[in-house]
Amino acid sequence: MDVRQAQAVEIALSYHQAWTSGNLESAAAHLAPEVICHAPAGDLNGRAAVQAFMAPFAASLTESRLLAAYGADDEAILMYDTANRAIPSAPGAELYRVRNNQIVEIRIIFDRLPFALARGSVVEV
Repeated sequence: MDVRQAQAVEIALSYHQAWTSGNLESAAAHLAPEVICHAPAGDLNGRAAVQAFMAPFAASLTESRLLAAYGADDEAILMYDTANRAIPSAPGAELYRVRNNQIVEIRIIFDRLPFALARGSVVEV
């Protein structure tokens, strides 16, 4: 792993550790003011919007387990599993693009089925 790869992974890991532990102020420090976040529910623009989006989920977590972290040039990808009182396993992955030591873009992918099942909006087959 070269220096840029290591730096992108380090920044992504620091951001991930901060938001999964509920420290959204520390997490926000890793985000560029103009960060763009592509989430399953739609795009979010700006640090405040990303913070507001992440806050309820971060507050609900009872566990977060990092499964993998990789980097390439100015990007990193993390795969993780989270849990809260209603959902024992909610796997997800995030692709981070990093410029000038800040995250400028996040692409979030996660399995929405556990959330739908917990709400009772999907019947298991």
